Amino acid sequence: MSFNIDLARGKEVELKALEILRKYYPCATVIDAFKGYDIWLPERHKSVEVKYDPMSNETGNIVIEIEMNGALSALMTTTADYWLFHDDHKWVIMQPMQIVRCIFMGKYKYVEFVGEGDVSSKKAFLVKKESLFKYGKELK
Repeated sequence: MSFNIDLARGKEVELKALEILRKYYPCATVIDAFKGYDIWLPERHKSVEVKYDPMSNETGNIVIEIEMNGALSALMTTTADYWLFHDDHKWVIMQPMQIVRCIFMGKYKYVEFVGEGDVSSKKAFLVKKESLFKYGKELK
């Protein structure tokens, strides 16, 4: 899949996430000009990173990236207070430290691979979706 298609799909998912979060926090807003997170919740003074992983429905795993192009990324550099996962069926929110806890408790080891549409390798944990989602809260 091309970068532009991935970007457009990511923006669409962010808008759906915004719609769901506004049920709880009416002032929630998408942040386009900042790389640190996707949505700001002014009522709570908290930030949300949106992660979309539809392939997890086929593989059973959520990809938790930690390094890209030889530099720390995603979970290792996040400034978001929460991560909101979407797999086309569920929306599950959790703090990044809960993701770390799941990885640690599950004794996961990272793998290195070149993702579809990428030109260089990334390092990531492939975390069983049913295990990870137990650490969060499903939003309806």
